[in-house]
Amino acid sequence: MSTAAAPVRTLRTGTVLADLLPASRVRDAALVVGGAALTGLAAQLTVPVPGSPVPVSGQTFAALLVGTALGARRGFLSLALYAVVGMAGVPWFAEASSGYAMPSFGYILGMLLAATVVGALARRGADRSVLRTAGTMVLGSAIIYAVGVPYLALATGMSLGQAVAAGLTPFLIGDALKAALAMGALPAAWKLVGRKG
Repeated sequence: MSTAAAPVRTLRTGTVLADLLPASRVRDAALVVGGAALTGLAAQLTVPVPGSPVPVSGQTFAALLVGTALGARRGFLSLALYAVVGMAGVPWFAEASSGYAMPSFGYILGMLLAATVVGALARRGADRSVLRTAGTMVLGSAIIYAVGVPYLALATGMSLGQAVAAGLTPFLIGDALKAALAMGALPAAWKLVGRKG
């Protein structure tokens, strides 16, 4: 009686989750548009923060997830599409807003950069284990704040300390929860497809 196990497919370095789909330009275009749409939908999940012009929203989680799942190039294009279409007037930024003349626009620019960085890290296996995914999400969030908080200060005339108090501190618990979701979801997705890096 044979007890041979099914062969385990190994994953070559440089692969992200989106690469598991059959390669084509249509796939890439659909992933870019889909990532922008996911970010726009997630941005509508908002909770106002008293005393802050920036709400808690799902868009940061979506942006980091899109970057990680799609890789740096497609993640960048997806968030660039999200930003450009929102600047053009589609109300899919947080709280159904649009345009670039809002104090929270710096966070969108930060998401563009963060999606690119986490996508590059995912190509190096940063989304395959709980600890690596946690580090990736923390770095991505730090990039978003590194751009968003100074922009908030400039746009509102707040001091940097006031901008940190209004645009960073109230969001840390939510970011920890989002990181925990990603820490479970991304490594689990790799396990589901039977691949582990």
